[in-house]
Amino acid sequence: MFVSGFTFVRNAVKFDYPVKESILSLLPLVDELVVCLGNSEDSTADLIQSINSPKIKIVHSVWDDSLREGGRVLAVETDKAFQAVSPQADWCIYLQADEVIHENDHEGIRYAMEQFKDDEEVEGLLFNYIHFYGSYLYVGSSRKWYRHEVRIVRNDRKIHSYKDAQGFRKDDRPLRVKKIKGRIFHYGWVKNQKHQKEKQKSFHRLWHSDEKVKAKVKEELFDYSEIDALAEFTSSHPAPMSERIKNMDWVFYFDTRRNKLSFKNKILHFVERQTGKRLFEYRNYRVI
Repeated sequence: MFVSGFTFVRNAVKFDYPVKESILSLLPLVDELVVCLGNSEDSTADLIQSINSPKIKIVHSVWDDSLREGGRVLAVETDKAFQAVSPQADWCIYLQADEVIHENDHEGIRYAMEQFKDDEEVEGLLFNYIHFYGSYLYVGSSRKWYRHEVRIVRNDRKIHSYKDAQGFRKDDRPLRVKKIKGRIFHYGWVKNQKHQKEKQKSFHRLWHSDEKVKAKVKEELFDYSEIDALAEFTSSHPAPMSERIKNMDWVFYFDTRRNKLSFKNKILHFVERQTGKRLFEYRNYRVI
Protein backbone atom coordinates (compact mmCIF):
# COMPACT_ATOMS: atom_id res chain seq x y z
CA MET A 1 0.00 0.00 0.00
CA PHE A 2 1.36 3.39 -1.03
CA VAL A 3 0.01 6.43 0.83
CA SER A 4 0.44 10.07 -0.19
CA GLY A 5 -0.17 13.08 2.01
CA PHE A 6 -1.08 16.49 0.66
CA THR A 7 -1.60 19.98 2.03
CA PHE A 8 -1.38 23.61 1.02
CA VAL A 9 -0.09 26.65 2.89
CA ARG A 10 0.53 30.36 2.53
CA ASN A 11 1.78 32.92 5.08
CA ALA A 12 2.00 30.33 7.87
CA VAL A 13 4.50 32.40 9.87
CA LYS A 14 2.58 35.66 9.50
CA PHE A 15 -0.65 34.09 10.75
CA ASP A 16 0.96 31.61 13.15
CA TYR A 17 -0.39 28.41 11.58
CA PRO A 18 0.87 25.17 13.18
CA VAL A 19 1.74 23.81 9.73
CA LYS A 20 5.08 22.35 10.83
CA GLU A 21 3.31 20.43 13.59
CA SER A 22 0.66 19.34 11.10
CA ILE A 23 3.24 18.00 8.67
CA LEU A 24 5.21 16.25 11.43
CA SER A 25 2.04 14.51 12.59
CA LEU A 26 1.34 13.26 9.06
CA LEU A 27 4.80 12.14 7.95
CA PRO A 28 4.78 8.76 9.80
CA LEU A 29 1.61 7.77 7.93
CA VAL A 30 2.70 8.54 4.37
CA ASP A 31 5.30 7.55 1.78
CA GLU A 32 5.34 11.08 0.33
CA LEU A 33 3.88 14.42 1.36
CA VAL A 34 3.02 17.07 -1.22
CA VAL A 35 3.10 20.64 0.09
CA CYS A 36 1.56 23.20 -2.24
CA LEU A 37 3.46 26.31 -1.20
CA GLY A 38 1.64 29.53 -2.00
CA ASN A 39 3.23 32.92 -2.72
CA SER A 40 3.89 34.04 0.85
CA GLU A 41 4.95 37.36 2.37
CA ASP A 42 6.99 35.73 5.12
CA SER A 43 9.41 32.86 5.77
CA THR A 44 6.92 30.04 5.21
CA ALA A 45 9.20 28.44 2.60
CA ASP A 46 12.08 28.33 5.09
CA LEU A 47 9.79 26.83 7.72
CA ILE A 48 8.71 23.99 5.43
CA GLN A 49 12.25 23.32 4.25
CA SER A 50 13.48 23.20 7.86
CA ILE A 51 11.52 19.97 8.38
CA ASN A 52 14.14 18.36 6.12
CA SER A 53 12.30 15.14 5.26
CA PRO A 54 12.96 13.25 2.01
CA LYS A 55 9.23 12.48 1.91
CA ILE A 56 8.31 16.14 1.35
CA LYS A 57 7.66 17.27 -2.20
CA ILE A 58 7.14 21.02 -2.59
CA VAL A 59 5.12 22.43 -5.48
CA HIS A 60 4.98 26.19 -5.86
CA SER A 61 1.77 28.09 -6.48
CA VAL A 62 0.50 31.62 -6.98
CA TRP A 63 -2.93 32.18 -5.44
CA ASP A 64 -5.66 33.76 -7.51
CA ASP A 65 -6.84 36.36 -5.00
CA SER A 66 -9.80 37.26 -7.24
CA LEU A 67 -11.51 33.98 -6.33
CA ARG A 68 -13.42 35.43 -3.39
CA GLU A 69 -16.78 33.77 -3.85
CA GLY A 70 -17.27 31.24 -1.06
CA GLY A 71 -13.55 30.89 -0.36
CA ARG A 72 -13.13 29.08 -3.68
CA VAL A 73 -9.36 29.70 -3.81
CA LEU A 74 -8.89 27.28 -0.89
CA ALA A 75 -10.40 24.43 -2.91
CA VAL A 76 -8.31 25.40 -5.94
CA GLU A 77 -5.10 25.20 -3.90
CA THR A 78 -6.19 21.90 -2.35
CA ASP A 79 -6.76 20.43 -5.82
CA LYS A 80 -3.32 21.62 -6.95
CA ALA A 81 -1.72 19.64 -4.12
CA PHE A 82 -3.94 16.60 -4.76
CA GLN A 83 -3.09 16.58 -8.47
CA ALA A 84 0.63 16.44 -7.62
CA VAL A 85 0.52 13.19 -5.63
CA SER A 86 2.18 10.09 -7.02
CA PRO A 87 0.13 8.01 -9.50
CA GLN A 88 0.99 4.91 -7.46
CA ALA A 89 -0.81 6.15 -4.35
CA ASP A 90 -3.70 3.99 -3.13
CA TRP A 91 -4.89 6.48 -0.51
CA CYS A 92 -4.26 10.21 -0.09
CA ILE A 93 -4.39 11.87 3.34
CA TYR A 94 -5.26 15.56 3.40
CA LEU A 95 -4.59 17.99 6.23
CA GLN A 96 -5.07 21.73 6.34
CA ALA A 97 -2.35 23.89 7.90
CA ASP A 98 -4.11 24.06 11.29
CA GLU A 99 -5.01 20.36 11.56
CA VAL A 100 -2.94 17.77 13.42
CA ILE A 101 -3.23 13.99 13.84
CA HIS A 102 -2.52 12.31 17.19
CA GLU A 103 0.17 9.64 17.12
CA ASN A 104 -2.08 7.37 19.19
CA ASP A 105 -4.40 7.16 16.17
CA HIS A 106 -1.76 6.17 13.61
CA GLU A 107 -2.24 2.43 14.04
CA GLY A 108 -6.02 2.62 13.66
CA ILE A 109 -5.73 4.86 10.58
CA ARG A 110 -3.29 2.45 8.92
CA TYR A 111 -5.59 -0.47 9.74
CA ALA A 112 -8.58 1.29 8.16
CA MET A 113 -6.65 2.09 4.97
CA GLU A 114 -5.58 -1.56 4.68
CA GLN A 115 -9.07 -2.81 5.49
CA PHE A 116 -10.81 -0.82 2.76
CA LYS A 117 -7.99 -0.56 0.18
CA ASP A 118 -9.54 -3.09 -2.20
CA ASP A 119 -13.16 -2.13 -1.56
CA GLU A 120 -13.83 0.20 -4.50
CA GLU A 121 -17.21 1.13 -3.01
CA VAL A 122 -15.35 3.09 -0.31
CA GLU A 123 -14.16 6.40 -1.75
CA GLY A 124 -13.02 8.08 1.45
CA LEU A 125 -12.51 7.73 5.19
CA LEU A 126 -14.28 9.93 7.72
CA PHE A 127 -12.54 11.38 10.80
CA ASN A 128 -13.85 12.71 14.10
CA TYR A 129 -13.05 16.37 14.80
CA ILE A 130 -11.90 18.16 17.94
CA HIS A 131 -12.10 21.94 17.57
CA PHE A 132 -10.00 23.93 20.05
CA TYR A 133 -11.01 27.48 20.85
CA GLY A 134 -9.30 30.29 22.77
CA SER A 135 -6.64 28.08 24.28
CA TYR A 136 -5.50 24.47 24.33
CA LEU A 137 -7.78 23.83 27.32
CA TYR A 138 -11.18 24.28 25.65
CA VAL A 139 -13.05 22.71 22.76
CA GLY A 140 -16.15 23.84 20.92
CA SER A 141 -19.24 22.04 22.18
CA SER A 142 -22.10 23.69 20.29
CA ARG A 143 -23.69 22.84 16.95
CA LYS A 144 -21.62 25.46 15.11
CA TRP A 145 -18.66 23.05 15.01
CA TYR A 146 -18.76 20.22 12.46
CA ARG A 147 -18.22 16.83 14.05
CA HIS A 148 -16.83 14.84 11.12
CA GLU A 149 -15.12 15.37 7.78
CA VAL A 150 -13.39 13.35 5.07
CA ARG A 151 -9.61 13.52 5.27
CA ILE A 152 -8.56 10.38 3.36
CA VAL A 153 -9.60 9.88 -0.26
CA ARG A 154 -8.75 7.48 -3.04
CA ASN A 155 -6.27 8.56 -5.67
CA ASP A 156 -9.12 9.18 -8.12
CA ARG A 157 -8.82 12.16 -10.46
CA LYS A 158 -12.60 12.53 -10.50
CA ILE A 159 -12.47 13.51 -6.82
CA HIS A 160 -12.08 17.22 -6.16
CA SER A 161 -12.10 19.67 -3.27
CA TYR A 162 -15.54 21.15 -2.61
CA LYS A 163 -16.50 24.80 -2.03
CA ASP A 164 -14.05 26.26 0.55
CA ALA A 165 -12.02 23.03 0.88
CA GLN A 166 -13.79 21.60 3.91
CA GLY A 167 -14.52 18.33 2.12
CA PHE A 168 -14.51 16.51 -1.23
CA ARG A 169 -16.89 15.42 -3.97
CA LYS A 170 -16.81 13.11 -6.99
CA ASP A 171 -18.77 14.06 -10.10
CA ASP A 172 -20.42 16.73 -7.92
CA ARG A 173 -21.88 14.19 -5.49
CA PRO A 174 -20.85 13.42 -1.89
CA LEU A 175 -18.29 10.66 -1.46
CA ARG A 176 -19.22 7.22 -0.17
CA VAL A 177 -17.21 6.86 3.04
CA LYS A 178 -16.49 4.70 6.06
CA LYS A 179 -16.22 6.29 9.47
CA ILE A 180 -12.99 5.46 11.33
CA LYS A 181 -11.68 6.14 14.84
CA GLY A 182 -9.06 8.66 13.74
CA ARG A 183 -9.25 12.20 15.12
CA ILE A 184 -8.37 15.54 13.62
CA PHE A 185 -7.21 18.12 16.18
CA HIS A 186 -8.20 21.49 14.73
CA TYR A 187 -6.23 24.45 16.14
CA GLY A 188 -7.41 27.23 13.83
CA TRP A 189 -9.05 29.14 16.68
CA VAL A 190 -6.09 28.97 19.07
CA LYS A 191 -3.42 31.65 18.80
CA ASN A 192 -2.35 35.01 20.18
CA GLN A 193 -5.24 37.50 19.90
CA LYS A 194 -3.27 39.72 17.50
CA HIS A 195 -2.41 36.84 15.18
CA GLN A 196 -6.02 35.68 15.31
CA LYS A 197 -7.26 39.10 14.30
CA GLU A 198 -4.83 39.28 11.40
CA LYS A 199 -5.87 35.81 10.31
CA GLN A 200 -9.53 36.87 10.40
CA LYS A 201 -8.79 39.84 8.16
CA SER A 202 -7.10 37.57 5.65
CA PHE A 203 -9.85 34.97 5.98
CA HIS A 204 -12.63 37.48 5.29
CA ARG A 205 -10.83 38.64 2.15
CA LEU A 206 -11.46 35.18 0.70
CA TRP A 207 -15.18 35.97 0.81
CA HIS A 208 -15.61 39.74 0.79
CA SER A 209 -14.35 42.97 -0.74
CA ASP A 210 -11.73 45.04 1.12
CA GLU A 211 -14.45 47.53 2.12
CA LYS A 212 -16.55 44.83 3.76
CA VAL A 213 -13.49 43.42 5.50
CA LYS A 214 -12.77 46.81 7.08
CA ALA A 215 -16.38 46.99 8.27
CA LYS A 216 -16.28 43.49 9.77
CA VAL A 217 -12.83 43.62 11.38
CA LYS A 218 -12.11 46.81 13.32
CA GLU A 219 -10.35 45.99 16.59
CA GLU A 220 -6.64 45.12 16.75
CA LEU A 221 -7.12 42.11 19.06
CA PHE A 222 -9.50 39.21 18.63
CA ASP A 223 -12.15 38.86 21.37
CA TYR A 224 -12.38 35.17 22.30
CA SER A 225 -15.14 35.83 24.85
CA GLU A 226 -17.80 36.07 22.14
CA ILE A 227 -18.41 32.31 21.98
CA ASP A 228 -21.59 30.41 22.76
CA ALA A 229 -20.40 27.22 24.52
CA LEU A 230 -17.17 25.40 25.31
CA ALA A 231 -16.13 22.25 27.15
CA GLU A 232 -12.89 21.46 28.96
CA PHE A 233 -10.37 19.29 27.13
CA THR A 234 -9.06 16.61 29.46
CA SER A 235 -7.12 14.32 27.12
CA SER A 236 -3.65 14.63 25.54
CA HIS A 237 -2.55 16.68 22.57
CA PRO A 238 -0.50 15.30 19.65
CA ALA A 239 3.20 15.20 20.51
CA PRO A 240 4.28 17.68 17.79
CA MET A 241 2.17 20.34 19.53
CA SER A 242 4.04 20.14 22.86
CA GLU A 243 6.49 23.01 22.22
CA ARG A 244 3.80 25.30 20.84
CA ILE A 245 1.55 24.65 23.84
CA LYS A 246 4.42 25.29 26.27
CA ASN A 247 5.11 28.65 24.61
CA MET A 248 1.52 29.92 24.74
CA ASP A 249 1.78 33.66 25.52
CA TRP A 250 -1.80 34.67 26.30
CA VAL A 251 -4.51 33.80 28.84
CA PHE A 252 -8.09 32.82 28.12
CA TYR A 253 -10.64 31.60 30.67
CA PHE A 254 -14.18 30.40 30.00
CA ASP A 255 -16.77 29.22 32.52
CA THR A 256 -17.93 25.97 30.91
CA ARG A 257 -20.92 25.81 33.30
CA ARG A 258 -22.53 28.66 31.39
CA ASN A 259 -23.33 29.18 27.73
CA LYS A 260 -24.93 31.67 25.39
CA LEU A 261 -27.01 29.24 23.36
CA SER A 262 -30.37 30.34 21.98
CA PHE A 263 -33.47 28.56 23.30
CA LYS A 264 -33.73 26.56 20.06
CA ASN A 265 -30.09 25.49 20.23
CA LYS A 266 -30.38 24.58 23.90
CA ILE A 267 -33.13 22.12 22.98
CA LEU A 268 -31.15 20.70 20.05
CA HIS A 269 -28.03 20.51 22.22
CA PHE A 270 -29.97 18.59 24.90
CA VAL A 271 -31.30 16.13 22.33
CA GLU A 272 -27.79 15.54 21.01
CA ARG A 273 -26.36 14.89 24.47
CA GLN A 274 -29.16 12.43 25.26
CA THR A 275 -29.19 10.54 21.96
CA GLY A 276 -25.81 11.17 20.36
CA LYS A 277 -27.65 12.32 17.21
CA ARG A 278 -27.38 15.81 15.76
CA LEU A 279 -30.64 16.82 14.14
CA PHE A 280 -30.47 18.68 10.79
CA GLU A 281 -26.71 18.11 10.56
CA TYR A 282 -25.07 19.11 7.26
CA ARG A 283 -23.13 16.22 5.72
CA ASN A 284 -21.07 16.50 2.58
CA TYR A 285 -20.56 12.72 2.48
CA ARG A 286 -22.57 9.48 2.61
CA VAL A 287 -21.60 6.94 5.26
CA ILE A 288 -21.91 3.36 3.97
